[in-house]
Amino acid sequence: MTDNDWHAHVSRRSESLVENLKARARLLREVRSFFDSEGLTEVQPPVLSRDHVVDAYIDPVEIDGRALRLPAGEHAATYYLQTSPELAMKRLLTLGIGSIYSIGPVFRGGERSARHNVEFTMLEWYSVGMGFDAIIDQTIRLVRGVLMLPPPQVVTYRELFRQHLGFDPIEVPIARLCDAVAAVEPDLANDYRTEVAAASDGSGPEAHRDAMLDILLTEVIEPRVGESSLVIRNYPLSQAALARPSSDDPATAERFEWMIGGLELANGYGELLDADELHRRSQINNAKRVASGRQELPIDNSLLAAMRHGLPESSGVALGFDRLVMLAQGTRDIADVIPLTIEHA
Repeated sequence: MTDNDWHAHVSRRSESLVENLKARARLLREVRSFFDSEGLTEVQPPVLSRDHVVDAYIDPVEIDGRALRLPAGEHAATYYLQTSPELAMKRLLTLGIGSIYSIGPVFRGGERSARHNVEFTMLEWYSVGMGFDAIIDQTIRLVRGVLMLPPPQVVTYRELFRQHLGFDPIEVPIARLCDAVAAVEPDLANDYRTEVAAASDGSGPEAHRDAMLDILLTEVIEPRVGESSLVIRNYPLSQAALARPSSDDPATAERFEWMIGGLELANGYGELLDADELHRRSQINNAKRVASGRQELPIDNSLLAAMRHGLPESSGVALGFDRLVMLAQGTRDIADVIPLTIEHA
């Protein structure tokens, strides 16, 4: 794309883009002021690393180690543009730095839509010694403070499914779950029914439970909650790879998400401390990656080593900063709040 092409592209929205970028700068100052008042230290984790957290459905951008032109023997075969600063930040926590936050660029391969850009800005923080309820409260205070919102509704994942679909998402028989999916994805539901019928014990493809629950959450429940502000807490353990089990409901994890007007804004955990359990969950995530046509990612990484060294008890949150600006400025397109999307960068 030439300079003339880019100027033609942005000329139709230049006035609103400039206004939004100035608002973005104000929000950055407000967020930093909030965390300064909370006693957190700002850190700047590396964007490029030889390690990566294993997520079932998020793809890192890979860089050939030779491209870094380091002396022979001093580079890894592959480096990854980080999808989150989590790996580096948790390593810092083991040094005794205390509660920390970061605002910086992250990258996710294949993500580009009105809500996504391959490169985007993530606000992530870890409050040492803070429990799950307290981190939810801290997140609400931050977002309400900068967006001037009323308090959100807080509901558990299980309650949400009971209210809108009439069954418990963890205990519902897989065959009934297939029936619910058939209302929105009939072809996919038929594939699952075939597997149910073929299962020797009649239980069906439990491995697909989370995928079906995601379909129902996205296609059925989210349209019903509409423009509401909703904090969903206590997700199933199988949907929270880096969260510890909930003390009040062991079948669920200390994970929450905040949806505002159908837009996922924040995802928080009471952080898992058991390195062996993380290793087991990473193996499960790699199996899901292979099943969905993705490549495996290395499991024995620096995060595991840090956890074995001793990660302090803490809770953490990842919040899409661009989406915070979108909500503040009343736009539904990420291109309206960042200087250049990937196709024009």
